[in-house]
Amino acid sequence: MTTRENSAARPILTVSGSPHPRSSNSRLLAGLSFLTDHPVVAATVIADLPVFQPERDRAPWPHPVVEWRTAWREASAVVVSTPAYLHSVPAVLKNGLEWLTTSGEAAGKPVLTLTFTPHPPRGERAMQSLIWSLQALEARIVASLPLYQNAVEFTATGDIADGPDREMLVEALSLLA
Repeated sequence: MTTRENSAARPILTVSGSPHPRSSNSRLLAGLSFLTDHPVVAATVIADLPVFQPERDRAPWPHPVVEWRTAWREASAVVVSTPAYLHSVPAVLKNGLEWLTTSGEAAGKPVLTLTFTPHPPRGERAMQSLIWSLQALEARIVASLPLYQNAVEFTATGDIADGPDREMLVEALSLLA
């Protein structure tokens, strides 16, 4: 959940489109903590959000909605990594983004979008869907990277192993500052 301590900096929030802690997308996002001196915090409440319905978007909001919106508000930037389900983002991620439609936490927020799928070209349509949703929320997308599970390796500690994908991620993370 939390990584390196840096009390002066606001955290980078990571959001997994496949929020199970052992999913490949969650593992990739956890590995980002090794690539930046910024504190990195995972959004763990996304799977607990109720289904978004406009008529339910009023006080008193359910606790997971308050926690979700607060995490976005307090983050200096957000990294979203998603698999592709039926050529789109998973419902849990779309639902989470829908809970931000009226509250404005994503507006102007720097966001790095990632797809992390088994192999090319999987993820292309999911990336486009993610970008469209974030644009509708007025997020500031700083970069988008398609990554593939057959190309990214992890060390025993969970760090992303040296290679071109690690280098791209380091550069992309630097754009969030």
